[in-house]
Amino acid sequence: MMQDERLCSLALTRIPGLGLVGAMKLVSKMGSAACVFEQRKELSRLAPGVSEKVIAALDNPEAFRRAEQELLFCEKNHIRCLTLNDQDYPGRLRECDDAPLVLFYRGNADLNALHVINMVGTRHATPYGQDLCAHFLTELSALCPDVLIVSGLAYGIDIHAHRAALQNHFLTIGVLAHGLDRIYPAEHRKTAVSMLEQGGLLTEFMSGTNPDRQNFVKRNRIVAGMSDATIVVESAAKGGALITAELAESYHRDCFAFPGRWNDDYSIGCNNLIKKNQATLLTSAEDLVKAMGWDNKPRTKKTIQRELFPELNEEEERIVKQLEKVSEGLQINTLVVETNIPVNRMTALLFELEMKGIIRALAGGVYRIVP
Repeated sequence: MMQDERLCSLALTRIPGLGLVGAMKLVSKMGSAACVFEQRKELSRLAPGVSEKVIAALDNPEAFRRAEQELLFCEKNHIRCLTLNDQDYPGRLRECDDAPLVLFYRGNADLNALHVINMVGTRHATPYGQDLCAHFLTELSALCPDVLIVSGLAYGIDIHAHRAALQNHFLTIGVLAHGLDRIYPAEHRKTAVSMLEQGGLLTEFMSGTNPDRQNFVKRNRIVAGMSDATIVVESAAKGGALITAELAESYHRDCFAFPGRWNDDYSIGCNNLIKKNQATLLTSAEDLVKAMGWDNKPRTKKTIQRELFPELNEEEERIVKQLEKVSEGLQINTLVVETNIPVNRMTALLFELEMKGIIRALAGGVYRIVP
């Protein structure tokens, strides 16, 4: 069944005229990619709005031929093919409307780690930006060493973030704008190889896909969507890092930015994010840990007497059970992952619990049990 779902998911990405949003709607409506193909003759009735041209294309064997070819490549190169229904698919990303149907992954990191951040910035990193990456992650390793560090393996801030993560014993994921049959830029191959042993490489693109310009914007949504928070280290007035920050905001994720001197070209973007309240000013790892509620002090379990809250439903019980484990609270995206409750449903449940006086909302989207 897993093999069928992977094959069908890959084939669905090859159907002309469908597109990612259309494919996502179909999978959501039918329950799986396999069901889309199995019941393709009934789609006009089961999924109104799907064009006859798309339905006809589902019978074209070419999509399956390419999908089978890609699965063989994955098996030969020890690459995992993760579908939306796979438990190892990044749960935070799954909640995004434009999440990829399929991800290709090679590495040893948990993509659903408890704490995930991405560090992004200009491809023209200055010594200031390079030092920020190194100093910030050195600080963070002492405060919260279990954070997964995500970036795009590009020139500049990306590669310095990956290398600083490796040096400080973090697991780090590089999200690519091409297939896993190459490394781009080639100069980063040595770092990428190290990441396979201490993190991994992730992409939505099949082998043979070139690192074309439009793929980098698509890549950025994965970087933002799989993370709890985006950290912009350095950015000019325009750039890919600002796109990632905008995506993070659209996904209701936290965004932070390091400030710089007012006349530094590669601090203008960060300063503007802070000025427009699109990012929280960041000056240290401690700032991040406190804002996200990731204080790594010894955790004290607090048990709430269940008889005091007889009105809790099953989902609310699950949320409270998770919050009982951590005295300093949990971030909303962590609760989504730990309870397997969709983010839109989670928001409503947290509001109800807050109204009942059982939990309290803190800065950074963190919630904790009321003492």
